[in-house]
Amino acid sequence: MRYSRMLIPTVKEVPADAEITSHRLMIRAGLMRKLASGTYTYLPLGWRALQKVIDIVREEMNKAGAQEILMPAVQPIGLWQKTGRDVDYGQTMAKFTDRHGRENVLAPTAEEVVTSVAAGEISSYKQLPMNIYQISFKFRDEFRPRFGVLRSREFIMKDSYSFHADDESLDETYKIMYDTYCRIFKRCGLDYVIVEAESGEMGGSGSHQFTVPCESGEDIIIYTRDGSYAANLEKAAVDPLPKEKPDPKTPSMQDVHTPNIGSIEAVCAFLKTQPKDMIKTLIYTAGDEVVAAIVRGDHDLNQEKLTQALGGKHAELADEAAIEKVTGAKVGFAGPMGLAEKVDLMVIDHAIAAMAVGVTGANKTDYHTKNVVPGRDFPLEGENVTVADIRNAVEGDTRGGKKLMFRKGIEVGQVFKLGTKYSEKLGAKFLDENGTEKTCTMGCYGIGINRILASAIELGNDDNGIIWPISIAPFEVLVTSVNQDDKKVAQVAEKIYQQLLDSGIDVLLDDRDLRGGVKFKDADLIGIPVRVTVGKKAVAGGNVEIKLRAESQSKKVPIEKATDKTIELVNSLKKQLELKCGS
Repeated sequence: MRYSRMLIPTVKEVPADAEITSHRLMIRAGLMRKLASGTYTYLPLGWRALQKVIDIVREEMNKAGAQEILMPAVQPIGLWQKTGRDVDYGQTMAKFTDRHGRENVLAPTAEEVVTSVAAGEISSYKQLPMNIYQISFKFRDEFRPRFGVLRSREFIMKDSYSFHADDESLDETYKIMYDTYCRIFKRCGLDYVIVEAESGEMGGSGSHQFTVPCESGEDIIIYTRDGSYAANLEKAAVDPLPKEKPDPKTPSMQDVHTPNIGSIEAVCAFLKTQPKDMIKTLIYTAGDEVVAAIVRGDHDLNQEKLTQALGGKHAELADEAAIEKVTGAKVGFAGPMGLAEKVDLMVIDHAIAAMAVGVTGANKTDYHTKNVVPGRDFPLEGENVTVADIRNAVEGDTRGGKKLMFRKGIEVGQVFKLGTKYSEKLGAKFLDENGTEKTCTMGCYGIGINRILASAIELGNDDNGIIWPISIAPFEVLVTSVNQDDKKVAQVAEKIYQQLLDSGIDVLLDDRDLRGGVKFKDADLIGIPVRVTVGKKAVAGGNVEIKLRAESQSKKVPIEKATDKTIELVNSLKKQLELKCGS
């Protein structure tokens, strides 16, 4: 390709709304342009890089025995209502009514559709296991799209789904996909970690998340220094805190007037106490049930852990009216005293059970209560009372007695064991070898294609621009003709360009009639791994300069050896990735 004929609109200015490096560089290097909040148009360089990621994903999925299909982006909401996930996704799911009055959704994922396909096509155990996948656009109406393509509304996902006769077969395919993902991310040049993860709205019995550690990530990786444990924030379990020694002289509960003071911070300032000494009561609804979740004032409730404590039931914060009905007070003044008789379930975090005494809402507007002793003033056990780990891990927590460490990261893929959550509700069944009807067991495996691109840029960049892994770079080589108006220079550049093309190298020729400084800045910005510079002085001496984008120094190479040397460097970079992949 010739630079003069391509749409590569590089810009100097940093976009005002770009918060992280990958977002800034994807705009500045002309990879994409923003259309609206959370939606982007991919320009030629960006699309070429995405296609290379897609090619790697497709090649590895096919090698693993998966079959590619394509499912509709527009789906009838009825399918989602059968599984209840229309409620789980809530406003994140984009809905519309067509001209015939039928309600539809823009696919945020495709479990329902693929299971309906399986229900219609799978009838015998002889067809199992089956693994099918697609690479397509998804849409989620994110409340706050940010970080460019890391949290966009529209994105490209590789989602695959496997169907099995039993759990043993699912475990085999899960391991195959786990290993396949390792190869995919290595081939894309990413350094990643694998952590235990919660299944969230997906449901199921087990999940692992593939995460690229970097400071711009929204996910939190939690691990022990010896590597014996790693999980994301939603999954990370913590050891119960040591039980504080109770003081038998602790006086009875005392209500304190706290007018218009409902937040933890405001109460602490007013009563001269600390958040760790506060007992926070949150009221949730889970279907028809009302749930009270009790955590310490300095801890955040973990929604996924609460879901697990509720046996997989999705819970949402109750509205003001529901809270007032249960507690008898306005929002901000709820406490655990007497709630066991008013809610269907009371879930108390381990850290609360370990407290000797605390301060909490009085279940009376504008009042808080001091000298509240867990176990004395509200129950820690009972028919509808349970103590569980329902909070986020924090600095100082341990797992198995080992201190937990924290690091940010970008989720690029996740694998799930779904079980029969979807197949049971949507009728994906088969006849076994005895003619008995059984329900398919399912697995699900997702990769964020756009996120791979952004992650590679977050890991590979400097003050001048992008430093691509050669496997997903828009081009492998950039031939820069510095003095394009010089006939000899142009001829040498053209010859090297043509020789590289003939040798199967993915090469871009910068044949623009611009100053060398402009071309060099653009070259560094777009980050092509190998650059061959053809200039008047070098050509006069019989040389060209060859430079790796990841290195600061260039080397002079005789013109007649330039093509071979360039090919050697390209192959060397590819070999390094192959060795990393263990292939």
